Amino acid sequence: MFLKLKPDVIVIGGGASGLMAAGRAAELGARVLLLEKMGRVGIKLALTGKGRCNLTNGGDLQTFIDSYRHNGKFLYNVFSRFFNDDLISFFKRRGLPTVEERGRRIFPASNRAQDVVRILRDYNSSHGVQMLFHAPVQEILQEAGRAGGVRTEASIFRASRVILATGGASYPETGSSGDGYRLARSVGHTIHPIQPSLVPLETKETFVRNLQGLGLKNVRVTLITSKGKMGEEFGEMLFTHFGISGPIILSLSGVAVEELARGRVELSIDFKPALSREQVEKRLVREFEMGGRKKISNILMNLLPKSMVPIFLQRAGICLDQKGGEIRVEDRRRLVELLKDWRLTIRGPRPIEDAIITSGGINVKEINPSTLESRIVRDLYFCGEIIDIDGKTGGYNLQAAFSTGWVAGEAAAKGL
Repeated sequence: MFLKLKPDVIVIGGGASGLMAAGRAAELGARVLLLEKMGRVGIKLALTGKGRCNLTNGGDLQTFIDSYRHNGKFLYNVFSRFFNDDLISFFKRRGLPTVEERGRRIFPASNRAQDVVRILRDYNSSHGVQMLFHAPVQEILQEAGRAGGVRTEASIFRASRVILATGGASYPETGSSGDGYRLARSVGHTIHPIQPSLVPLETKETFVRNLQGLGLKNVRVTLITSKGKMGEEFGEMLFTHFGISGPIILSLSGVAVEELARGRVELSIDFKPALSREQVEKRLVREFEMGGRKKISNILMNLLPKSMVPIFLQRAGICLDQKGGEIRVEDRRRLVELLKDWRLTIRGPRPIEDAIITSGGINVKEINPSTLESRIVRDLYFCGEIIDIDGKTGGYNLQAAFSTGWVAGEAAAKGL
């Protein structure tokens, strides 16, 4: 491989954090080589947000910090240097305005993740970043306790700074296959156990197959273990052939995966979170009085999606053909309980390949929070999903990737 210039900084990985790190380092005058194992950069980034790319969130700093399950406080310094308003300005200056949607989610106004990739690619090329594709890194080279370059299958590349931005272990077909964990471990870093996060969940109840494709809006889901309530989310969920998915399920999935290792995990669905049990019962009394001659299956369609009614009544032990006026008090109260507390038993997560992000990664205690430089190997920096930080859905994970990329690239360039 012929390089135009000998690099000062090598960035391993061309995802969101790697592209930001390489571009920022080059913008500050460093000669940068970006090594990407795939045939192009930004493959996983182009898939995010169902191809729309939820860039960030409009929440304040504390909202962000509270939105990471692990080590959110580690990002205080990073976000003080490059936060959501900086990211929005970054894209706006380059011709890509953004829009804010429900939940303060920020998307490119074009609704095209490919536009985000294009701008980051142009950001790199305009500052002279050299990119080498189909170049998986085999080893980080060290000299006297400092990073001194990398070895690929084909060549050795020397540089005085190395940035590891290989991503997690989800979506391996995009190149994010966990290589970075091996590289970090090989130079002495501790890797917290890797698990899927923001991942659909499989249930023990097989009736969910009959609900496949059914989406529920404005419901509250609570995660329950032997220790009690472990979290809750309000919003949308989806039934699948294997279990459940959707935004609120993904947000609870990381905790669910952790708790499954300790014992039984259940999810409680509240179909009417705006109403108390007493209010739900009054509603049922009114419905049954008004439709006393109607089948209860028809009456319940005023409260539940049609496809759910037969399963709901079966769980309640009530015949589909029973008339509203025939419902006993104990039957009605059982319906109230199910409307407010419909239980599903979690069997496990879908494979890590199906996860949006990876939980676990490099121990943050081994990383300088101001520069993202390794505390074990000088001149080695980390950014993105490889660090042990994972957030809920809503733009928090991409913001962390962009921010850590910016800070790592800046620190590497300024340290030359």
